[in-house]
Order: sequence, then structure tokens, then C-alpha cells
Amino acid sequence: MAFTTLGQAVAMFAVTNIDDLVVLALFFGQAAGHRAGVFRVALGQYLGFAAILAASVLGSLGAGLLPEALIPYLGLLPLVLGIRAAWRAWRAWRERYPDAAGSPTSRPSVRQVAPAALAVAGVTFANGGDNIGVYVPVFTTTDAAGLITYGAAFLVMVGVWCALGHFLATRPVVARALSRSSHVLLPLVLTGIGLLILVSGGAFGL
Repeated sequence: MAFTTLGQAVAMFAVTNIDDLVVLALFFGQAAGHRAGVFRVALGQYLGFAAILAASVLGSLGAGLLPEALIPYLGLLPLVLGIRAAWRAWRAWRERYPDAAGSPTSRPSVRQVAPAALAVAGVTFANGGDNIGVYVPVFTTTDAAGLITYGAAFLVMVGVWCALGHFLATRPVVARALSRSSHVLLPLVLTGIGLLILVSGGAFGL
């Protein structure tokens, strides 16, 4: 029974968090060359998912930590972070190419800033907010031992996801692509995630 629950936990985590691998790879790509930055990305991922797990467990116990009507509005967080990342990328581009002709100046390119742990946590929580709706019914129908198994398996899988995201971001081909385009991809992905959460959840009557 325990092994069955464990297998279900691993499968459920993988299915509900597959899209998070792309975001993680982008974050790890942004943190390239920053050892502390890599740690902050992993820490933020754990913090964000721990909040999802806590909300799901409390929801299964009837506490209703996160009202269902609030979940679509979590899309505002990645949307704001995406807009901020786009603004920073535009400013960096303007500093390097200040004239209309687009000729680069002699100034060195602006080094990418490693993401903060709380920013990663916020995006993780917002991107996985709808997972709560999947986890709560499952947790409600399991016993205490099952909850512990699910929780432990999920936290181990977060580490696996971080390792996979870092692996993808450090492959030569992927790393070169991210170094050239992460300043564009990250704002696009974050903004896209935010809009998708808002629209699919019907926030603001969308």
C-alpha cells in the first residue's frame, strides 16, 4: 500500500509540475555563474512548493487556507514579475544600444542578476496554485500515513525537479541559448503564465 501511494505521489507531482521545469531552467540560466544564485533558486522552489503543500494539507483538513476564488488572482504575481523583468531587459538594452541605429556602445553588457529566493517562491506558488485543487481531494481521501508519504515524496521530487532544471540550464547548447535569450524568454514565460492563470480562472471577469 505504501509503495502504491508513493508511486501515485511521484506520478501526480510529475504530471502537475511538468511546466515548472521550463521556468526552473530559465531561473537557473539566469543564475548562471552565481553559486549563491543557484542556491536561491532551489530555496525559492522549496519555499513556494512548501506553501502549496501546506495549503493543500490544510484544505484537506477543512481549514480552507486559500479560498478557491482567490486562486486565479495569483496570476498577478508572475505577471508583475514578468513585466519587471521585461523593463530591466529593456533598460539594459538601452544602455548598451542608446542610439537609434542600434550600434553598441563601448559599455560592457549588463550582467544578469540572479533571481531572489522570494521571487522564485512567488512564481512557484502562483504557477502551482491550481495544483491545490488537485491535491486537496486526494489528500482528503487518504489517512495520516498517506499524507506523510505524499508530503515526503513531493519534497524529494522538488529536489529532483531542481536537479533537472539545473541540468537543462547547464547543458552547453541550452546554456548558450539561455545566455543569449533568457532576458527575453523569462519575461515572456512569466507574463504568459500570469495571463494564463488569470484568463483560465476567470479573474476580473475575463
